[in-house]
Amino acid sequence: MSLPVWQALLALLLPTLLVQGQARWRGCPQDHSTTKPALLRLSDCLLSNYTKGVRPVRDWRKSTTVLVDVIVYAILNVDEKNQVLTTYIWYRQCWTDEFLQWNPEDFDNITRLSIPTDSIWVPDILINEFVDVGKSPNIPYVYVKQDGNVQNYKPLQVVTACSLDIYNFPFDVQNCSLTFTSWLHTIQDINISLWRKPEKVKYDRSVFMNQGEWELLGVLTQFQKFSIEASSCYAEMKFYVVIRRRPLFYVVSLLLPSVFLMVMDIVGFYLPPDSGERVSFKITLLLGYSVFLIIVSDTLPATAIGTPLIGVYFVVCMALLVISLAETILIVRVVHKQDLQQPVPVWLRRLVLDRIAVLLCLGEQLNSPRLSATSQATKIDDCSAMGNHCSHSGGPLDLEKIPWGRGSPPPPPRGASLAVRGLLQELSNIRHFLEKRDESREVARDWLRVGSVLDRLLFRIYLLAVLAYTITLVTLWSIWQYS
Repeated sequence: MSLPVWQALLALLLPTLLVQGQARWRGCPQDHSTTKPALLRLSDCLLSNYTKGVRPVRDWRKSTTVLVDVIVYAILNVDEKNQVLTTYIWYRQCWTDEFLQWNPEDFDNITRLSIPTDSIWVPDILINEFVDVGKSPNIPYVYVKQDGNVQNYKPLQVVTACSLDIYNFPFDVQNCSLTFTSWLHTIQDINISLWRKPEKVKYDRSVFMNQGEWELLGVLTQFQKFSIEASSCYAEMKFYVVIRRRPLFYVVSLLLPSVFLMVMDIVGFYLPPDSGERVSFKITLLLGYSVFLIIVSDTLPATAIGTPLIGVYFVVCMALLVISLAETILIVRVVHKQDLQQPVPVWLRRLVLDRIAVLLCLGEQLNSPRLSATSQATKIDDCSAMGNHCSHSGGPLDLEKIPWGRGSPPPPPRGASLAVRGLLQELSNIRHFLEKRDESREVARDWLRVGSVLDRLLFRIYLLAVLAYTITLVTLWSIWQYS
């Protein structure tokens, strides 16, 4: 056969050989059988000689890049005691399989095909924080495009470990991470990258169920490499799920009742200090607050590593109620009337009535007549009533020893003198009894004035302590709420 004939045959067969070779390189040879549907022919063509146990690359030096994406759908549970977060997410990943490529023109222009997940190679990417298997639906198919791009979409119920900080409860913000990495393959075999831009991932709340206790603030992303051994380096993609608790329920059910009880305790200071109702009133408040703490104890989160600030707040409020009751008992003891009550010491009178009363602007309210003036007026009245038959020493005069003038009537007989002397003795006893009673009343009034001043002083100190503590907590909670 001559050379021109060979050239002619080669020119005719070369295009056919090139098309077959290109189709074979794309992963699937041509199949001109018209008895099967295009989808079935394409599926048989792709999976007939496919080996799913080998990483789908033609050059083993080339790493397979897996693109991952996370969309948070719902926050199902936050277990503070066990430090576990349960979320429901939409997880997406895609990679390029070089053995799943075809020419759409050979298969009725099919550009995308769904095939079973169990029939192809799938990267071993999992979440490092997994602590339990969630109830996730099984999605048995993946999408494969003509260029070998495999897209795997599936919803996941993720139960992960998270370091939950409950100190700011109920105004706490939690930051839990979901770390996606290959458990076996190093970064030379499988590399992980982000499917979308970080800004779009961060502010994506398109499918989030925003009616629960927790509010989604954002999802932050971070890529990093870590190595266990010097020769092994792994790629991982971290998704930080930032959530914030809605505090309205806890404010209404926990904080407001406690505030109301503390306000009633402060109002109880306006009861008279010398009445026993204040002690019983404050004991009732203390018992009521104890019952309130027993009821709300199940609502507070409990961990072994810390106590929320609201728990400290309840304990301090209980301590303040106990201090208020102790102060009331002290004041009642001071102002309690006794028959043999000692007078107020001079140093205590000067300290309380002369200094603290002036400091508290209570001087005018405590002014009262002194015992000496009262006693002197009583003596003067008694002597006037007795017809001036009193000596300057306060005792009755001896009628027989009184010098009588020339114009004065004669003294009464001795029998009558004894009767008058007995009568005067009885009047003197009555006068001494009244003086003792007045002195006792004056001592009681002095102690009452001292108790009133001390009660005002302790009340203002108590009020300042409660206000300072409340303002501090409200400021901290406001900063945490709006930070």
